Amino acid sequence: MKDPAGPGRGEPAERSTGIAGLDELIRGPRPGDNVVLRVDQLSLYRDFCRRAALRGGAAGDRLAYFRFARHESLLNEEECRRLGVEICHLPLDQGFEHFITTAHGHILELGPRAVLFFDSLSELSECAYSDRMIGNFFQLTCPLVLRTGSLAWFALVRNVHSAHAVTPLQETTQIFLDLYGLPPGPAGEPPAGLDPGNIPGDVSGNIPGDLPGREGTFFFRPVKTDGRNDRALGTLFRWGPEAPRDLVPLTDSDGVTRVLNQLPWPGLPGAGYRQAGVWDRTFLQARKSSRDQERLLRLIIARDGPVFELARRFFSVADLQQIWRRMIGTGFIGGKAVGMLLARAILLRDRARWEPLLEPHDSFFVGSDVYYTFLVINDCWWERQRQKRPETFLEGTSEVRQRILQGRFPPYIMARFAEMLDYFGTSPVIVRSSSLLEDNFGNAFAGTYESVFCTMQGTREERLREFLAAVLKIYASTISDTALRYRRDRGILDQDEQMALLVQRVSGAPCAPTPEAPRSGWFFPHLAGVAFSFNPYAWHPEIDPRAGVVRLVFGLGTRAVDRSDDDYTRVVALNAPERRPEAGADEVRRHAQRRVDLLDLQEGRERSLYFSDLTARLDQEEAELLLPRVARRERHTARPVWTLTFDSFLRDSSFVADMRELLETLREAYGTDLDVEFTLLLGPSGGYRMNLVQCRPLQIQLRKKASPGATFPDPRPRQILLDTRSGVVGCGGTFPVSRILLVSPRGYAELSTQERYEVPEVLRAVTTAGPPPDRGLPEQGALVLLGPGRWGTTMPSLGVPVGGSDLGAAKVLCEIDQMHQGLIADMSLGTHFFHELVERDLLYLAVRLGREGTVLDLDWLEGQENFLGDYLPARKVQRWQGVLRVLHFRQGLELIAESRSQRALLYFKECCADTYD
Repeated sequence: MKDPAGPGRGEPAERSTGIAGLDELIRGPRPGDNVVLRVDQLSLYRDFCRRAALRGGAAGDRLAYFRFARHESLLNEEECRRLGVEICHLPLDQGFEHFITTAHGHILELGPRAVLFFDSLSELSECAYSDRMIGNFFQLTCPLVLRTGSLAWFALVRNVHSAHAVTPLQETTQIFLDLYGLPPGPAGEPPAGLDPGNIPGDVSGNIPGDLPGREGTFFFRPVKTDGRNDRALGTLFRWGPEAPRDLVPLTDSDGVTRVLNQLPWPGLPGAGYRQAGVWDRTFLQARKSSRDQERLLRLIIARDGPVFELARRFFSVADLQQIWRRMIGTGFIGGKAVGMLLARAILLRDRARWEPLLEPHDSFFVGSDVYYTFLVINDCWWERQRQKRPETFLEGTSEVRQRILQGRFPPYIMARFAEMLDYFGTSPVIVRSSSLLEDNFGNAFAGTYESVFCTMQGTREERLREFLAAVLKIYASTISDTALRYRRDRGILDQDEQMALLVQRVSGAPCAPTPEAPRSGWFFPHLAGVAFSFNPYAWHPEIDPRAGVVRLVFGLGTRAVDRSDDDYTRVVALNAPERRPEAGADEVRRHAQRRVDLLDLQEGRERSLYFSDLTARLDQEEAELLLPRVARRERHTARPVWTLTFDSFLRDSSFVADMRELLETLREAYGTDLDVEFTLLLGPSGGYRMNLVQCRPLQIQLRKKASPGATFPDPRPRQILLDTRSGVVGCGGTFPVSRILLVSPRGYAELSTQERYEVPEVLRAVTTAGPPPDRGLPEQGALVLLGPGRWGTTMPSLGVPVGGSDLGAAKVLCEIDQMHQGLIADMSLGTHFFHELVERDLLYLAVRLGREGTVLDLDWLEGQENFLGDYLPARKVQRWQGVLRVLHFRQGLELIAESRSQRALLYFKECCADTYD
C-alpha cells in the first residue's frame, strides 16, 4: 500500500500484524500498542489473530491467548501447540475484580516481548451486564500493556454496544480499526469491483507458513492511529490474497457504501447519550401499526399533503426508524431528502429489478430543528420574522447573513457532526439544502438554495471546518435576496420554511492519482445528468414526449443543472436516443461538451477543466474503461483527440431502457410528471451503477399541453415579425400578444459589464407591472421577452444575467443567437433556470438567425415607439431607453408555437396587417 499521507513519515515497525500493508498503514504495531478490531463476524477476528500469531511465532515473540469467552477459540489447540501459545484462562464467574487482577497478573508475568490475544470483549457485557464494565476493563488494562511494552489484540462486535463501551476503548487504545468481510452481492455473489476473483493457490508471500488455501478478503478502516497516519483515518482499504503485501484504498463510492452497509446502521456513537425524550422515545417504542407509522411520518417527513400520502404508501415503520438513526438533531428531513428516499423506496419494491442497478446510499440528515436552534442561539430569530412580511422582507438581510456565517452550534451538535464525518472519513461529501418547502408539490426552489461539495482530504479538524463552512453557507442562503423573492412571488413568505440538510457521499471514483498518494488526483462520477418523465423539447416528429428526455454530461452533474454558458451537453430523447438536435457531424462536434466539472482532491476544491486535459492525464486502464464508451476519437489528428458523444454508451448499454422504465415507475407512483438527478459509475464489464440523488415532481402538468399539433396560417411576409423553425421548448399553443419587451442587441452590446448586471433590475420593473390601464391593452395579452444570447447566464458577455424572479408576468422568453453563436435550445433543458421556466409555465424559444426559414424583423422592432416611460421614472428612462424597448399592441398580434413541429410564428393577423407596414 502506498501511504496516503506521503512517504517517509513513519517509523519502521518492530512488530507485525501479519499483513505488510497494514503495518505500513498504522506505522506499527509498536511495543506497548493496544489494537482494537471492531468486527461484524468473529471469524474475521479469528483469521486475523492466526495471521498475527504466525508472524509473532516466526519472530520469536512470546505468545499468549487470554481465554474467557464462550465463542469458538481464536486459536485451536493444535495451533497453540505448534506455535507455542500459552493459554491464560480468565474466570468470569468469580466477579469483575478477580477477572481483571488475574488478567493483569498474566500480563506482568509474560513480559515485554509478549503478543497477547484476547477473546471478544463483547462477551464481558454478558457476565457484567454493563457496557461500562467493558470500558473500565480496557481503561485499566491498556496502560498496563503500554507500560510493559507488550502487544495486545482485542475485538469488539460492531453495533451491539453503547458509547459507554466504545468511547473508552477508542479514547484509550493506540490503534482502532474497523474490520469488514466481503459483502454479498444481490444474488449472494460479491458485487462488482470488490471481488478479487478466483485466485489459485494460497496467500503465501507475506510470512512463512501462512494459511494455505485461505482466499479471504478483508477491508480495513482506520478509526484511530495515535497520530501516526491521521490522513488515512476513515479511508477504506482492501486486502486480498492476490496481492498479500498490499492494502489498496477503496475509493469509488459504490464499493465503499456496499462494504459499510452490510449491517443496518445503529446510529451515531453519541446517540447512546440521548436523554430519550419524547421525540426519541416515539421512535424507540414504535411498532408496525399504521398509527405508529403516521406518528413517525409527522415527526420527520410531513404533517399532511401529497408527500405525506406517498410516504405512507412506501415507508414502513422500519424505514422511518432507519432514517431516524441517521439523523442529527430533531425535526423534518426536508423535501430534497424525502424525494431521494421516496424514489429509492418506490423502485426497491421490485428489489430484484433495481437493487443490482442502484448504488446504495448511506446519507445523513440534519433535522430542521437544528436550523431553528441555530437561529435562536445566534440571535437571528427576530430578524428572520421580518422576512415573512412583504413590506419588510428584504430589510437587514445582509447583516443577518453575516451573523449566520459567523454563527456557532451547541457542543452536542458539534459532537454529532464530528462523528458523522468520522464515518465518511476522507470520502468527499456534498451538503445539500433540504428545506421544508423544497422539491415539494408546488415549489421546486431549483437552484435557490446552496449545495456545497466538501473534498474531506485534510485532518479531522480541517474536515470539520470545511463541513461547518458548507452548513453555514446553506443556512445563509435561506435569506438570500433570490430565495426571498422566490417565496414572495409564490405567496409563501409567511409559510414555515426551515432548513434541513442532506449530507450525501459524493458518487464517483478517483481518477489520475499520483503514485505517491492514491487519494490525490480528481474525483467525479463517470456520467451524470437530469432526466424528465415528459420531454418538452420534441425536436423531431419521431420523438414521443411521454417517453422522457435526459440531459447527460461527463463528470459532476453540476454541468447538467447549472447553466454552462460556454459549453454544451448531450440531450437524449429516450424513445429515439440516436436522434440529435444537431444536424451533421460538424454541428455534433461544435456542440459537444468540452469542459468537465470535478473535485480536485489535491487542492481540496471543486474545479472545471477541459476534457482534452483530463484525457491526457488518464492512465491506460482508465482510458480503456472510459474513452471508447463516452467519446469518439477524431480521425486525421497528429495526437489522440476525443469528442464526447456518449454514442457507444447509449447504444451498447441498457441505460436508455432502464431510465425509461425508472421514470415510468416513479411517474405512476407519484401520479404526476417528475424529474430525477442521477450519477453513473461505469464498470469494466460494460455495465454501470446508478445513484439516484434527487427526485421531485414537475411543477406543472406538461402533458396536458401536449396538443396533437397546431395549425399554422400562411401569412404574407409583411405580416411576420418572427418565424423560427427550431428551439421550441415548453407548452405550445396560441397566444394573443399585447406587449414585447426587447433588449436591444445593439444597445446591450455597448454596455459595460457592470451595466449589464444592472439590466435585470430595470427589466423587473416592467415584467412585474401589469399593462398600463390607460393604454387600452387587452388583459389576456401575453408579454414576450426578446433579447440577445443566454438569459439566466452568469456571464454577461454571453447574454442577459436575469434570475427567475426577474421574469415576472412574461409568458414567452425568446433568445436570439447574437452574442452567442451556435445557440441551441437544449442549453436550458434540465437546468435550475429551466425549472423557473417550467414553474412559470413559460414558453422558451431559441432563434438562430442564420438558419434557413428563420425570420426576425429587429429593424422594425427597434423603430417603434418605446413605452418604457410607463414603467420607469424619467431619469431612468433617459439612461435605459436605448437598451430596453417596450412595445404595446392593442390587437391583432398573435403567437403560435408547437414543440412537435419545432415552429413558432409571431405575426399580425390579416385584420391588423397594416400595423406592420
